[in-house]
Amino acid sequence: MACRGCDAPSITDNNEPVAVNSIAGRRRAAYDAHIMANISDNRRYITNFGSQRAGHVLTDILVIGSGVAGSSAAIEATKFGRVTLITKGDFQASATATAQGGVAVASAPGDSPTLHFEDTMRVGGGLNNAAAVDLLVKQGPARIETLLSWGWEADRSHGALDRGREAGHSLNRILHAAGDQTGRVLAKTLFDKVQAETRIRVFEHCFLIDLITVEGKCLGAVTYHKKYGHQLIWAKQTILASGGCGQIWRETTNPPCATADGAAVAYRAGAVLRDMEMVQFHPTTLYIAGAGRALISEAVRGEGAYLVDADGHRIMADVHPDGELAPRDIVSRAIHDHLTKTRTTCAYLDVRHIRHFGQRFPYISQLCHNFQIDPAHDLIPVRPSAHYMIGGVAVDLQGTSSLDGLLCCGEVASTGVHGANRLASNSLLEGLVFGATCGETAGNRASQKEQPARIIDLVEETPRSARTELDLPDIDNSLRSVMWRNVGIIRSEDRLDETNDILKFWAHYVLDKTLNSPAGWQTQNKLTVAIMVTKSARERDESRGVHFRSDAPTKSTGNPYHVLVSKHGSQTRVEREPL
Repeated sequence: MACRGCDAPSITDNNEPVAVNSIAGRRRAAYDAHIMANISDNRRYITNFGSQRAGHVLTDILVIGSGVAGSSAAIEATKFGRVTLITKGDFQASATATAQGGVAVASAPGDSPTLHFEDTMRVGGGLNNAAAVDLLVKQGPARIETLLSWGWEADRSHGALDRGREAGHSLNRILHAAGDQTGRVLAKTLFDKVQAETRIRVFEHCFLIDLITVEGKCLGAVTYHKKYGHQLIWAKQTILASGGCGQIWRETTNPPCATADGAAVAYRAGAVLRDMEMVQFHPTTLYIAGAGRALISEAVRGEGAYLVDADGHRIMADVHPDGELAPRDIVSRAIHDHLTKTRTTCAYLDVRHIRHFGQRFPYISQLCHNFQIDPAHDLIPVRPSAHYMIGGVAVDLQGTSSLDGLLCCGEVASTGVHGANRLASNSLLEGLVFGATCGETAGNRASQKEQPARIIDLVEETPRSARTELDLPDIDNSLRSVMWRNVGIIRSEDRLDETNDILKFWAHYVLDKTLNSPAGWQTQNKLTVAIMVTKSARERDESRGVHFRSDAPTKSTGNPYHVLVSKHGSQTRVEREPL
């Protein structure tokens, strides 16, 4: 996708500098060993930059992320002003594009938003924001109609929209496209719509490093573009829609881009994050030793697939009355327990009895054949993987965060829709509904500001730490392994304390560095968010939804609460917020 209007203007303002770091302009030779030994590993900005040596872009609304939430926000915001959308890879290289199952919406005869509301609340484990869920289910049908009007080709049967069934839903309400390629078709539809909007300016391969903040307000972002280098993008309003955190864990369904960047930059900028311990693990990903994990959609179980062991015995038969369609957290733990007890590496999906499997699930069928697995005759090896970050930046019903000028939507946000356990296929709908809401809110606020976004002279200059040399691949692998082992499907106090100590040690020599590449910044972001997840999981000393503590296997008898995380000086604050 070509970048339209990417020539960055040069700085012309003569404003007085605003000190980001008072060491600006000092010679590096002046930093003695005492200063070097006391560089903070909880820094405000993770890169050095200066207004005088960076390119600048001015816009009304900045949207960070090109998935369903970011694209929806950008499209809606064009009704109010100029929009700049940045994405760190290709436009369509998002988690949205990899979604298989579909979009949950109550629009069929016999279904209703009330039933969808009840299903979502029941699965959410008592942490849902009822007002957010109500907004989701009531606005959902209209958002789907809009999407269809943009050319989204949902699957149909005899002219009517085809609806599947997934775990936790009381009725068939899951819309899908191209069988099991819903996300790819949806991403292409949004891509075409964004391309047609002349008021949207797109930067692909533009990495978000940090949000710009001055006097407690978000004024845009510090970015790195592979062609233009460092750029400061100044905006009246900023929408963060950067996706999830799956690459923190060794086993994940998430694409390589899901490196927790949005949650990390929001934390460094001072925003409050909520329920970061709530991570959903998908029960069934294709397990082939040495190969990347690939999602096997829950829709497969919705079509009648059995979850079995190597001898063909059904694993869920005695675990839950809904069997394979029990909530995801229950199915994931059941598989985990089975693998632990039997000391085996995987469970299996049996789809041999499903007629026309290849026609209904062409992508999954081809994926299996790539590994010489014939679904018509063979069992499909599966095991759970990290799938969806339920927690995120705390926002209200308009998508407003605690940081003035910053809105968030999609997987990076905690809207309260999912509570402690996401109902299957609610995430794409959430992106459509709350993405459009964020776009409208940001657009309205930007249009009320008469003055355009302006350039302010900023300087961040922190000396390089020479304490250690970093092996980034080794750090990444070690981080993902310890998070999978200790902060995965089953957690406990002793393992969480162990992980906190390990991460604190790593942070001391990883987060003090001033790195100069997306790979390095991603490693720092993953470590930052892993610390938040672990601290939050330690704080929630109960089991609720996707968060299971083997040393506290039941819900607390007290009032439900959220776990909040925020940055205070050089410290990370973790506290409870009663519902």
